[in-house]
Amino acid sequence: MSENSPSIVTAAMLAIGDELLSGRTKDKNIGHLADLLTLSGIDLKEVRIVADEEEAIVEALDALRRRYDYVFTSGGIGPTHDDITADAVSAAFGVPCIHDPDAMKLLADMYARREMEFTEARQRMARMPQGAAHIPNPVSTAPGFVIGNVYVMAGVPQVFQAMVDNILPMLRTGSKMLSRAIPCPYGEGDIGTLLAAVQKAHPETSIGSYPRYDGQRFSTEIVVRARETQALEAASEAVSAMIAAIGRAKIPTNPTADA
Repeated sequence: MSENSPSIVTAAMLAIGDELLSGRTKDKNIGHLADLLTLSGIDLKEVRIVADEEEAIVEALDALRRRYDYVFTSGGIGPTHDDITADAVSAAFGVPCIHDPDAMKLLADMYARREMEFTEARQRMARMPQGAAHIPNPVSTAPGFVIGNVYVMAGVPQVFQAMVDNILPMLRTGSKMLSRAIPCPYGEGDIGTLLAAVQKAHPETSIGSYPRYDGQRFSTEIVVRARETQALEAASEAVSAMIAAIGRAKIPTNPTADA
């Protein structure tokens, strides 16, 4: 990347839980994280969903944390026996999984205020890799944690969202992606080859096509994305010219019409 090139910061998400794969729980965290990262200038490049299996979590985490600037996980840090994310993250980093003293105090004080027993199961929520830092949880107290470039958060959407709000100011951000949506009255079958040529001619942009069907005919929304205004404008103009050219080609000619 040249010195004048816009900075790019990349991220991945690892959603953990058997309930996600069985369909019992419908994930709400991926879209929320994607929206906030996009607004912050961080490119979410990959999302994986894995079961509550330590080997699967470690394998996915090792791949993602080496490939991207940040990895965000959701799920598996609760009080039950299948909440094993802390164990898996500890294994991935090669450090012990401990009952963090500060987390233990936070939780003990919270349960004391509520006049509830701080059971062994509840103490599991204080477990994290040795040396990890806390991610505050203003909703239900039990903290998430960060180690290396991995941010480990709860799966409950309300808690996950609160944790994300707390970590966003900590993150390095890149140049924000600009985008422009261009309506196209033709289906992807009409534009596919020509749009590929536009993309090839504008490699500094990303051009996506999203089909629409109104019950009678297909159309397409074409979205051009770029980090620089000049590149966005040039590719958008090329897309508009392509649409106009397709329209002209589809207008039937009448050789018997008056001159």
